[in-house]
Amino acid sequence: MHAEVIAIGDELTSGARLDTNSQWLSERLRELGLEVLYHVTVGDDLQACADVFRLALKRSDVVLVTGGLGPTADDLTREALAAATDTELVQDDAELDHLRDLFARRGREMPEQNVVQAMFPQGSRPIPNPHGTAPGIEIEASREGRDAALLFALPGVPAEMREMWQATVAVQIEQRRSTGRILRHHQVKCFGVGESKLESMLPDVIRRGRRPTVGITVSQATITLRISADGANAAECEALIAPTLDTIHRELGDLVFGAEDDELQHAVVRLLSERGQTAASCEWGTGGMIARWLHAVDPRGERYFGGTVVASRSAFEAITAVDAQSLTEHGPTSEQAARAMAESIRERTGADYGLAVSDFPEPAPDALAPLPFHIALATLDGTSSKSLPFAGHPAILHTWAAKHALNLLRLELLAG
Repeated sequence: MHAEVIAIGDELTSGARLDTNSQWLSERLRELGLEVLYHVTVGDDLQACADVFRLALKRSDVVLVTGGLGPTADDLTREALAAATDTELVQDDAELDHLRDLFARRGREMPEQNVVQAMFPQGSRPIPNPHGTAPGIEIEASREGRDAALLFALPGVPAEMREMWQATVAVQIEQRRSTGRILRHHQVKCFGVGESKLESMLPDVIRRGRRPTVGITVSQATITLRISADGANAAECEALIAPTLDTIHRELGDLVFGAEDDELQHAVVRLLSERGQTAASCEWGTGGMIARWLHAVDPRGERYFGGTVVASRSAFEAITAVDAQSLTEHGPTSEQAARAMAESIRERTGADYGLAVSDFPEPAPDALAPLPFHIALATLDGTSSKSLPFAGHPAILHTWAAKHALNLLRLELLAG
C-alpha cells in the first residue's frame, strides 16, 4: 500500500512555519508498513486544495491530510474535500452537540462560526477529537478497477493530530493493511568512509531492481542504508531482509555503528556501558558539540562524566597546564594541543577515556590543500591522535569533526 501526506496552510507554503506533522505521520505510516511516495504542501486556496485531494485519491491508497479544519474563513479543507469527491457538505447533529458541550464545559458560549466544524462531505465519517473543537474527517473514495482509497483529514495542532492518529486512524489503516501485502524497513547506520566508497563495497546490494531494495542516503557524514521488503506478513518481510542485513554487516564490518535512529553517541554510550567504562571530553573547534550529544544520551553521567569547552589560549593553558610558549610553538590546531587536552581531561575527571578536538585552522584563501586539525584519545595505556584535513562544505565542519572524534572513541572501545 502506498501513502501520501498533505499539509495545508499558507504558513507552511510561505516558510513561516516548519511542517513537522508530515514528518511525524510519515514515520508512523512506515511503522505500519506503508510506503510514503508523496509529500504535498498546499496553501489556503480552495481550488488548489481540491485539485491536490483529487489527485491524491487517484494515485495513493491512503491519504493523510493535516490542517484547515478550523472555523475561520481560511480553513478550507472540508469544502475542498467535498469538491474533490463531488459531494455536498452536510451537518452532523451529533458532532454539533459535542461541540456545544465542549464549549459549555469550558464555560464559554460557542461562536456561531464554529457550526461549520460540524459540517462533513456527504458519505464521510467524523473522526473524534476528544480535546479539540476540530473533528477529523474520514473518506473512503471508490476507484475503478482498484480498492477504494482512504483519506483521513486531521487538525494541524500536533497534540490533537497525534491523539486522533493513535485512537482512530492507525486502527483503521491497520485493518485495511491486514488484508493485503505489507512493507517493512530496516535502517543500518554507517560512518567512516564516503558514500561512493561505501557503495563500491556493496555493488550487488545497492543495484536497482533488487529485492529487497536498499537505498543509501547521507546526512552530516552519516550514511544510512535502508533495506525495504514487502510480503504477506511481517515474518516474510523479515526473512527477506535478514540475508541482506548479514551481507552488509559482513562487508562493512566496523563501518556499521548502529541501526534505525542510532547516532554515534548512542553507539559510544552503549559500548561504554557494556565495558563498564567512562569517558570525558575537551573541545576547542567543535565548541561543546560532543558534550551536548553524549550528555543527551547519558544525562545522569553514569558513563559520560562531562566535558570542557576551550575557546581561548588562556583557557587552554589553565585547563592543560601547558605554558604559553609551548602553545605558541605548536599552535592550538596542532597534534600536541589535542593530545594535551585529551590527557588533561582524563586526569581531571578520572575517566577511562579522554577525548579531545583541537582548534580549527583559519583557511588560507590561496591554500592548495585543506589545513588539518587534530583529534586525540587518552587512555590509561597512552594517547593516540589523528590528523583530519577537512575538504567538505564549511557548514558541516563542526558536525563532521565531532563525529570523527566520537568514532575514534568507538573504534577504540571495539578493539578493547
